[in-house]
Amino acid sequence: MKMIADENLAFTDYFFAEFGEIHHKAGRTLTAHDLSDADALLVRSVTQVNAVLLRDSNVKFVGSATIGTDHLDLQYLQQQQIAWSNAAGCNAQAVAEYVITALLHVQPELLHADDRFTLGVIGLGNVGSRLVKMAQLLGWRVIGYDPFVTLNSVEQVDFDTLLTSSQAISIHVPLTKIGPHPTYHLINAQALAQMSPQTILINSARGPVVAEADLIADIQKTGRKVVLDVFEHEPEITAEVLDLITLVTPHIAGYSLEGKARGTQMIYDAFCAQFGFDATKRFESQLPVCDTYFQGQDLKAALAAHLSQIYDIARDDANLRACVKDGKVEQAAFDFLRKTYPLRREWAAHAGPIA
Repeated sequence: MKMIADENLAFTDYFFAEFGEIHHKAGRTLTAHDLSDADALLVRSVTQVNAVLLRDSNVKFVGSATIGTDHLDLQYLQQQQIAWSNAAGCNAQAVAEYVITALLHVQPELLHADDRFTLGVIGLGNVGSRLVKMAQLLGWRVIGYDPFVTLNSVEQVDFDTLLTSSQAISIHVPLTKIGPHPTYHLINAQALAQMSPQTILINSARGPVVAEADLIADIQKTGRKVVLDVFEHEPEITAEVLDLITLVTPHIAGYSLEGKARGTQMIYDAFCAQFGFDATKRFESQLPVCDTYFQGQDLKAALAAHLSQIYDIARDDANLRACVKDGKVEQAAFDFLRKTYPLRREWAAHAGPIA
């Protein structure tokens, strides 16, 4: 069996080598020629999997080690009877921890704000629901909006109420352009105008959920603090955007070692089910032991003492800003940051909590 795999997938050889030959490729530049005699395709979100890519191929399985599926043409895959799997929730814990780290970096006093601080969470699926639990561990008041999900553990409000009542808003929705509640440009000029100028906005979901031009105008008017891990026109990001945003990172909110390993595990399990193999391998066996920063002290004390050691988010911000050339971050530089990213560990690996 021949498998084409994104070169940035974690533990691909550990999970898949026993089934045949693996060809590691740059996911963003895959072509139909690369897949001409492949049986399986293993990707991340940078690969558009559609009729153009799969034409004349014998691919029988597509595995995407990602939460989202907007890069997969699911209708085409179903029409061609090509089995597929994504990895919903694989990096949910990592993204939740990213959001809390970003907030504490931008406004350190939030660590002891307790219920005087209100976090609004848009989207209460795998990521949003975990963020709710982790934020509640810090004593924060959390409100949520999701027209498709009912979550008993959080006070759910309508969209307008969330915009006007939150001191920070974190977005965790898929990118959709059709249906009763499309998310494309969900945060636009009208939405931003409803928010207090002091409300922090965080987007670690999909770039086009936030209308970039409207966001630029809003920041120029209000001085709003904004955290972006995703960008509407990524991988190209203008220097103008970087100069205005408080904290920027190169689409790595979910890049924990556990999250990436869990994503590969999930498509491995689906691959085995599809082809009739026994799924006997577990990603946990491949993870190294690390310092137990949370052991013997409460959550807030551990975060106050060790958060920058657990995840130095300022480093990611500086590295992305250093890639500006001729007024923008170019695709090659953006992809290089992601390819060479030193995967951080989730709090649980340091004896911390998990949602």
